[in-house]
Order: sequence, then C-alpha cells, then structure tokens
Amino acid sequence: MFSRRAMLQRSAAGFGHLALAGMLAQQANAAPSATSALAAKDPHFTPRARRVIFLFMKGGPSHVDTFDPKPLLQRDDGLKYPYEEPRIKFAETGKLLKSPWKFKQYGQSGLPVSELFPNVAQCVDELCIIRSMHGTNPAHGGALLKLHTGSDVQVRPSMGSWVIYGLGTENQNLPGFITICPTLAHGGVNNWGAAFLPAYCQGTPIGNAAVPSSQAMVKHIRNTHLTTAVQREQLDLLAQMNREHLQMSGPDLALEGRINSFELAFRMQMAMPEAQDVSSESEATKKLYGMDNPVTANFGRQCLMARRFAERGVRFIQVTHSDSEVQWDQHGSLYKGHTKNAAEVDKPIAGLLKDLKSRGLLEDTLVLWGGEFGRTPTAQGKDGRDHNPHGFTMWMAGGGVKRGLAYGSTDDYGYYAQENKVHIHDLHATILALLGMNHEKLTHRYAGRDFRLTDVHGHVVKEIFA
Repeated sequence: MFSRRAMLQRSAAGFGHLALAGMLAQQANAAPSATSALAAKDPHFTPRARRVIFLFMKGGPSHVDTFDPKPLLQRDDGLKYPYEEPRIKFAETGKLLKSPWKFKQYGQSGLPVSELFPNVAQCVDELCIIRSMHGTNPAHGGALLKLHTGSDVQVRPSMGSWVIYGLGTENQNLPGFITICPTLAHGGVNNWGAAFLPAYCQGTPIGNAAVPSSQAMVKHIRNTHLTTAVQREQLDLLAQMNREHLQMSGPDLALEGRINSFELAFRMQMAMPEAQDVSSESEATKKLYGMDNPVTANFGRQCLMARRFAERGVRFIQVTHSDSEVQWDQHGSLYKGHTKNAAEVDKPIAGLLKDLKSRGLLEDTLVLWGGEFGRTPTAQGKDGRDHNPHGFTMWMAGGGVKRGLAYGSTDDYGYYAQENKVHIHDLHATILALLGMNHEKLTHRYAGRDFRLTDVHGHVVKEIFA
C-alpha cells in the first residue's frame, strides 16, 4: 500500500509530486522555520522592557497585611463586614480581622509597606503597586491557570510562551523561557506549557518546588556516556536524515522544532550549568541575596539565578516561592505563616531589585510580584483568611513603569477592587505592551480560530507607564 505522496511520486512520471513539491516550497517560503522563529523578533512598537522576571508567591499573599493598609479594618476588628459579600465563596468566613502587622511610610514616595517586608520597603520608590487587581476564580487551580495562561478552564499557552512566540530569544544557547522551582500542583506543567503554540515556546523547568534550589537542575542536562564530539556526530547525522526527509515531505514545523530542540539541548550542556553556577559571584553579592542565612538562602539562590539568566538574554524567567503546604495559603495561623513566608523572600527580592539596578538591568527588565489572588479581610476560623480573587495587590518594578506609585484601590476593608480596577486580562495586555507587543495582534491560528493571551478581553493600563 502506497501513501498519497508515494503515489504521486510513482505515477504519471512523477508530475503530481513535482507540483506538490512546488506548492510545499511556496509554503516553506511563506512560513518561518523553527530555527528562524527562535531568533529575536522585532516587537510591534518600541518596547519599554526587554525581559520579564516574575516572582510568583504561590497560595495568595494577603494584600491587607502587606501593601494595602486598611485603617477601617483595624478600627472595626471583630465586627461584621458592612457590605454584601460575594455570592460564591471558597469557604465561609466570619467577622473582620485586623492586620497583626503595622504599616509605615517609606522613601520619597511615602508609600506604606507592612513590617513584613522591611527590606522591600527600602526599595519602595522603585515599585508600581497595583492595589486593584481582580480575577474570576476563588480556587487555586483555576486562579493559577488564569494568572499564567489567561484561562481558568481550558488548556492555553502560558504568558511566558506567548512572549517567546512574539519576541523570540536573545540567546541561542539557553531557553527563552525558564521557570525556577515551579509548583507541580494546581495546573502543574500547564502553567508554563506552550499548548498549541510551537514547541520551542515551552517553558524549561529547573527543578520543582519540592527540590532545594541548590539541587535544582534541568533534567538530562549532562550526558555521562558519550563525549561532546560523539554527540555532535550523532546530531549531525540525525539532522541530515531529517533534512532529507523534509525535502521529500515538505515543510513540517513540528519536525523542524524537534531538530532545533536537539540542537538547543546540546548547546545547553555547556551554557546552562555555567548560568546556574553562582560560585563565581562575590561574597557581597551572595550576602545581598541572603545566601549567608539558611532562612533566605533557598529563595535567594533562585533570585540570583534569575538575575544571571536575565543578563544572559533569557526573555521570561519565573521564580516560584512554594512548598508542600501551598506556602502563602493561610486559612489559619496567619501570623505564623505570613511571618515565615515573608522572612524567606523579603531580603532576596530586595537584593534582586538592588542588583538589577546597580547593573543597569532594571531599566529594561520588568519585575512582577504577586500571587494568584489575595485574602479576605474577614476571618476564617480564629486567625486565618480565605481566598479572595475580588481584590488584591501585585506590584511591578523597572521595565518602563512609573516608580513610587500606588495605582487603584480596594474598598475600605479590602474585599473588592474598586477604583481603576485591573483584571488579570488587563495585566497580561499591559505586560505585553511594556514588551512592545499589541495583545490584540499577538495571535495564533488554531482549530479554526485566532487565539491570543487575552482572548477577547484586555485593556492596557497606560496610566502606570513611565
């Protein structure tokens, strides 16, 4: 039995196959190859940022205990929330619960930060604090997917994948999208997956949340059985065979993407270990990130690796703070849990901001901080807070955003986004705009329709642009 292509080759003196080859050649000229797609691309317009570092606090930090002080919440502790609560809630909560931490104004901007973040507070004049974030899903799984992919119910490409799809990569020896110690729960690989985008857009995980950052590695990064020279000969032979097949079959982006992935994996054997190795950093730099303290060493190493990847041209880097207990998810023991969590990340984050600025990288690096939602101002149990997607805080720094700004607000108690509301779709549209991309034009044709990160939504928050 012959395939259709074989039949065209063998019948009518091969004229059918000749015509097919011509048609496929035209497609090949029109469509970019996987190799060219990996190269850096021109943005739609002049970008403010060239790369993103996303500091993801899994579980949902409480905005009313960190960057969004609420005097009335302190005054009315123990009273009933005076307004209507959401119709759909993750769980029942009780009376208002005041914050156990004090807020203080810092910097020339005078922005208030809670005593949970004394080191980040010293960098407050670099921050653009968005206090009016809101989403649609009160559960971790849906909220994580919404934040990372724009959809809480469907498998969609992650925002890092969309960035690589639109801009390519600046370093051909490293992945364009790296996620350091990502969580495997609540969507897992879908939170850094490429879905229907080309395979080269997929995020590359380094370890996972259950692995200390000092032990985190890209899987199979070393070949202990074959020398580099032998591997090079194998790849050359495999590439030759695949190219010969492509000449017969016509353009195949999936196959070309696989060829490119083999080549990238080969180059990464040298580039990735060097990029991850922080031993060459000065003791002062390591101390800046808190690597001299066992409390901050793990996250400090993640943040230092993020800086090293950023200066080597990696386009999108995610750093996840998570553990087996969903880290920032304090349904109970709010004081104990948030105190522990903030102590682990406060100094490393401040160190990252200071280090990026001192090296001239903060100007074109967009740093994003936050979780999948916030927490309720009402108490869960005796001393916890439940999930709250209706109003929460995220902040940005560098990358062309205004410095020392608090944008938007929640209501008097912090339950709902109220003024200058910013939906997750708006956040995505704004990130893409800072990178020089129009979110309405960054599309990919799949299953008969054009898809984009923001779907049919999204408003660019130009008010936060410097």
